[in-house]
Amino acid sequence: MRTTENTQTMQGVTKTAPGYDKMALETLEVPVPKEDEILIEVAYTGICGSDIHTFNGEYKNPTTPVVLGHEFSGRVAQVGSAVTHFQPMDRVTSETTFYVCGKCTYCKEEQYNLCPYRKGIGTQQNGSLAQYVIAKEKYAHKLPENLSYEGAAMSEPLSCCVHAMYQRSPLNLHDTILVMGPGPIGLLLIQIAKEIGATVIATGISKDQQRLELAKHLGADAIVDTQTQDLTEVVNQITNNVGVTKVYDASGSAVAVNQAFPLIRKGGDFVQVGLFKDKYEQLDVETIIQREIHYIGSRSQNPYDWPIALHLLAKGAIDVSSLVTKKVSLEKWRSAFESVMSGEEIKVMIQSGANFS
Repeated sequence: MRTTENTQTMQGVTKTAPGYDKMALETLEVPVPKEDEILIEVAYTGICGSDIHTFNGEYKNPTTPVVLGHEFSGRVAQVGSAVTHFQPMDRVTSETTFYVCGKCTYCKEEQYNLCPYRKGIGTQQNGSLAQYVIAKEKYAHKLPENLSYEGAAMSEPLSCCVHAMYQRSPLNLHDTILVMGPGPIGLLLIQIAKEIGATVIATGISKDQQRLELAKHLGADAIVDTQTQDLTEVVNQITNNVGVTKVYDASGSAVAVNQAFPLIRKGGDFVQVGLFKDKYEQLDVETIIQREIHYIGSRSQNPYDWPIALHLLAKGAIDVSSLVTKKVSLEKWRSAFESVMSGEEIKVMIQSGANFS
C-alpha cells in the first residue's frame, strides 16, 4: 500500500470493459470498510476457470470495471465500526457473496447464491486480485490454526464442490460415480468423494494424462482417457453393466456430457458443476428422458458449504500441495493467466506482495 497525500493506493488486476482481454494492473484507492465490513490484506488468490472465461470475454456476469479474484485468503487490516467478531491480524477468508437483498425466498433460506439481486466479490464487487479486498463480516471466516494461507485460498473452489456433493446430489459410500474433467474442480471432487467413501472413475482426454495420473494419486479408483480408451467398457465392468449412480461434470464439454448420459443408471443423477463456454449447447435430451436422469445444476456455494470445506482442509483430507503447482507475484498476473490457459498448471495462485507466514 502506498500513500499519496491523504490517499492510500494499491494495485489491482482489473477487467476494464467487456470483451476479450480488456484487463490491466491498475492503481486504485485502498477501500475503507463500512460499519459491517472488514478490510483484508490479501495473501493469495487462486485463478478460477470463471476468471479465464472473463478474460476471454465469455462470462457475462462481471460488471466492469471490476477487480477480479474470489478464491483468496489473507489477514484483517481494518474493521468497520460495527464489527465484533474480527480484529486486525486475524487470519481469514470470505465467501464470495457481498450483497444480497435479504428479503427473497432464497435469502430467507440462506441460499444466497440464488438471490436474484446478489452481488459477488470479483464479479460485481472489486475482488482479491489486489493488495486489499473488502468483505462483509457476515460472510468472512477465521482460518483454522493449522491451515496455511495457500490452503485457505482453496476454500472457495472446495466449497463449490461441497455444494455439489453435499447439497445438490449428496454422495454416500455406496455410490459409484464419474468425475469428468481433471482440472482443479474435478480433482477436488475426487478427494471429497474418496473422503466419503464412494467409488470414483475419473475421465479426461489425452492432453490430460498428467492430470489423470494425479487423479489416480489422489484416490480415483479408475482413470480413463476417453480419446484412447473405451469409457463404456470401463463403466460396465465396474458397475456390472448397470451404470454409475451419479456423474459430476467439471469439464464444461458437451461432448463429455453426452458421452456420460448413457452410462448413468436409470434414475441416476447428472450434476453440472463446470461452466460451458456458450450459453446454449446441444445435449442428448432423449437419453435424459428415457433413462429418467436427473440433470442438476450446481451454482457456486452458500454458507452451509464453508464450514465443511474448511474442516476438510484443516483435517488434511485435501492434498493442497499437489494442486497448487505455481505461484507468482501480482505484477506477473498476465503470465499466471497464460499458464492456466495453456493447461500446463493445475492451480495457479497469485501472491499479492506482503510477506505472510
